Amino acid sequence: MTVGCVAGDEESYEVFKDLFDPIIEDRHGGYKPSDEHKTDLNPDNLQGGDDLDPNYVLSSRVRTGRSIRGFCLPPHCSRGERRAIEKLAVEALSSLEGDLAGRYFALRSMTEAEQQQLIDDHFLFDKPVSPLLLASGMARDWPDARGIWHNDNKTFLVWINEEDHLRVISMQKGGNMKEVFTRFCNGLTQIETLFKSKNFEFMWNPHLGYILTCPSNLGTGLRAGVHIKLPHLGKHEKFPEVLKRLRLQKRGTGGVDTAAVGGVFDISNADRLGFSEVELVQMVVDGVKLLIEMEQRLEQGQAIDDLVPAQK
Repeated sequence: MTVGCVAGDEESYEVFKDLFDPIIEDRHGGYKPSDEHKTDLNPDNLQGGDDLDPNYVLSSRVRTGRSIRGFCLPPHCSRGERRAIEKLAVEALSSLEGDLAGRYFALRSMTEAEQQQLIDDHFLFDKPVSPLLLASGMARDWPDARGIWHNDNKTFLVWINEEDHLRVISMQKGGNMKEVFTRFCNGLTQIETLFKSKNFEFMWNPHLGYILTCPSNLGTGLRAGVHIKLPHLGKHEKFPEVLKRLRLQKRGTGGVDTAAVGGVFDISNADRLGFSEVELVQMVVDGVKLLIEMEQRLEQGQAIDDLVPAQK
């Protein structure tokens, strides 16, 4: 969800706070300049989440972004900085072991067909055609120093030098959000440790949490989502209001600004800042269970009025 502006470096949020603070407050539910953000990357604190009905939930995914302190953010990144970020990231990621072990694929060494296949399979970021990337300068020198790193079974991925320095993604088929979130937390913690061992840290402060390019992603930068079949509820007049009350948002099957094909929606948390990672994933887990219950009611021709939740 873009907000019409981006940051060029970590200091932008302080130097241009007269611009950014009202936008942050508006986008993040009244988050004030005096508020402090909280972080919780302990998957043991998540209640349930390993039992989302696979008859409805087709896939589960958690993603975030990270920015490396000392470099400009992508809208203002030089070619040299971008290449240094790529080198650093690949060196760090190559140290991951076990089920996180994998390899790096540079965009410039891929064929057109290989790129398109990864995009179609929802593994790779799209080509730089969006106004956000083009107008902000994030697509400069494309595809130089951009790429994707993934583990052997493509359940843990890291995008390098797209909208953020790093986008870290955990995903798999089915409804086991707990497993996806656990892998996400473990991988992210290991990556941060590897960067620290090279004397680099991620941009973070107590007020804004993790600093990212777009103000809409500040805080956790986290989007936990499921692809879920809701052919009946998706057409129901109360669907938008139910999502709003659950603090969830919907996208089409192919992501932002796409249609829902076959009643399949991409449902995720609407918030990023002011809530911890565990709290946001919990909202998705609890909300998705309720959406499935509503869908089952509608399948049987029953009303769902008594299931409509209060505002969270």
